[in-house]
Amino acid sequence: MVQIKSSDLPDPSGDRPEESRSLRRKREILDAASRVFRQRGLHASGMREIAGELGMHVGNLYYYFRNKEELLAFCQEDSLSGLLNLAREALALDAPPDRQLRHLIVGHVVLLNEETPGSLAHLEVEALTGEWREKIMAKRETYEASIRQILEAGARQGLLQVDDARLAAMAILGSLNWTVKWFRRDGDMSASEIGNAFADQILSGLSAREANLRRQSS
Repeated sequence: MVQIKSSDLPDPSGDRPEESRSLRRKREILDAASRVFRQRGLHASGMREIAGELGMHVGNLYYYFRNKEELLAFCQEDSLSGLLNLAREALALDAPPDRQLRHLIVGHVVLLNEETPGSLAHLEVEALTGEWREKIMAKRETYEASIRQILEAGARQGLLQVDDARLAAMAILGSLNWTVKWFRRDGDMSASEIGNAFADQILSGLSAREANLRRQSS
C-alpha cells in the first residue's frame, strides 16, 4: 500500500474558500435541509419543503442549488473537505498510531454532528450520479485510505490488532457515520463526549494488549 503523508492529502482550503455571503447562505440551507430530512426522510423531501423550512420562496432556493442532487453533492463535498483536513491533522501528529486514530475518531463525530450543516446527507452517496458521484467517491476513498494507513502502522508497531485493515476501516466509518442518524444537539452527551466514548470502545477492541489478554484467558 502506498504510504500517504499529511502533505499528500488534498488541501481542503481549496474546496472551502473564505465564507462569502453566498456560502453562508448555502450552509444555512443545508442546516434547514437536514431538519427536513429528519422529519420527512430524504426521499420524501423536496426543494419546496426545504424552502418552506427556511421561509423562502422555492424559486429563490434554486438560485443557490439547481436541484436536490446538487444540494446533496455540496453537502457531501463540504463534509468530506472537513474530514480530509482532519486526516491531515491526524497523520501530522507526532504521536503513535493509536493516538492518531483517537484524534480522527473524535474529530469525525464532532465534525459531522456539530460543525457541518446538513451532514445527514453525508450518508446518501447513492443519491448522486455522474461526475458528482465520481468526485465524492474519490474523496471518500482517500479518507478511508488514511484510516487504513493508521491501522496498519499501529499493527506494525504492535499497538493494534488488525487482521484486515480495509474491513476494520469500514467498520469504524460505518459506526461513526451512523451517528448522524441519532445524534441530537439537545441530548445527554455532546458530540465530543460521544466521540471519546466511541474511541474508547474501538481502541479497546483493537488493542493488541487487550487481544493478548483475551487469548491468554480463553
